[in-house]
Amino acid sequence: QVQLVESGGGLVQPGGSLRLSCVAARSFASINAMGWYRQPPGKQRELVAAITRDGITNYADSVKGRFTISRDNAKNTVYLQMNSLKPEDTAVYSCVADRSRVVDGRSRYWGQGTQVTVSS
Repeated sequence: QVQLVESGGGLVQPGGSLRLSCVAARSFASINAMGWYRQPPGKQRELVAAITRDGITNYADSVKGRFTISRDNAKNTVYLQMNSLKPEDTAVYSCVADRSRVVDGRSRYWGQGTQVTVSS
């Protein structure tokens, strides 16, 4: 059973940066795609970014050019570097992993979530 543990959330001012990390414990070799979802207050969960084991990435239009997803397979870790943060980026960010090349709402493995708040 894969366990995902996130870290790196917090409070940041608009225009600031944060880096989220997600470590996959156990059975990482079975994982292909990993990614990040977020759920803003009162809104639906949305995919922010995803990356396959071989490094293919995709991003939500709202974060392109500001966020970068990467992974270190040797460390079983995926990262989300968030720059030029905006108040509308405020959300609970959750790590997600799947054995296929795609992560979506039906993916099997989810982290517990980490709060990101962008406010002055």
